[in-house]
Amino acid sequence: MKLSIIVPVYNMAADGKLEYCLDSLVKQTIEDYEIIAVDDCSTDESLSILKRYENKYPDRFRAVHSDVNRHQGGAKNIGMKLAKGDWIGFIDSDDWITEDMYERLVRRAEETGADLVGCDYCLTEEHSMKPGRVVPNNKSSQSGILDDEKRRSLILDGGSLVVKIFRRSMILEHGLWFPEHIFYEDNALGNSYLLLARHFEYIEEPMYYYYQHDTSTVHTISPKRCEDRMEAGRLMLAEAGRHGFFEAYRPELEYSFTLLFYINTLFTYMAGVERPKYGFVKAMGKEMRQTFPKFRQNPYYLERTHAEEKKLIRMQQQSTLFFMLYYKLLWTYRKWRKAHAK
Repeated sequence: MKLSIIVPVYNMAADGKLEYCLDSLVKQTIEDYEIIAVDDCSTDESLSILKRYENKYPDRFRAVHSDVNRHQGGAKNIGMKLAKGDWIGFIDSDDWITEDMYERLVRRAEETGADLVGCDYCLTEEHSMKPGRVVPNNKSSQSGILDDEKRRSLILDGGSLVVKIFRRSMILEHGLWFPEHIFYEDNALGNSYLLLARHFEYIEEPMYYYYQHDTSTVHTISPKRCEDRMEAGRLMLAEAGRHGFFEAYRPELEYSFTLLFYINTLFTYMAGVERPKYGFVKAMGKEMRQTFPKFRQNPYYLERTHAEEKKLIRMQQQSTLFFMLYYKLLWTYRKWRKAHAK
């Protein structure tokens, strides 16, 4: 079999979201492929919808049910263990793709001998094939046989896994199973999926539609999700050590960890959690220092981090209490100014 498309599904029955995703998959123009949709213990009608598609498309659609909620990583692992395709593709169950996306990605792989092929996506707030704001997912300079320079670039700007296909033999050879029971599983394993490939190809065109709505992972902030993002950062470093590329790409991994574990988590926690806890913020800053004591001297941190963020991070590293008081006053002032500007 040429391709296995794995779809983790959890409570996507409302508003036709799941059907719109699945309709784009059953219409793919590539020949000899399978869709493995894994229901991650949904409490709505998602499983019934998947069963309906399985009955309608028995030659290409398989509905699988997990009795335990394992989060997306666990659902992906279930799908990968059942997959038979030479290539693996992942898609979020509230997104959709062009009818020829997988045909074009696999064709590029076969023509070039790549282990990994990706494209761009566009952001959309409506269920249609009308292109939204295009988000370039990679760079043309990253294409080709992967040398050290390309691998460094992929650590810093690897893009999303859902707009790519991966050679299944590479996944199995290196045991690239996702962490279960946490969010941000792609962040934990992303570098391994990219750096263990020998050859990457990139089609500079948006063929994936990334649906924007309030319940998606990136728009939902909670203490649990912040803790999961920190855990994903720890696992990212452990993966680099397991596969032997930590020292070779230490500066890039240090910055990626700083961004994932600390910067993104710190500011989303402070802005999105109703009652931020002093102990949580202090422990985060302490672990950041323990893991990479000189992270603020990293060249990518100096180049890519906004000046105001650097100021706030320096403040948090010196005094968590002062930082939290200052941030609260700053946040309150900005909300007041925005309200009075209308």
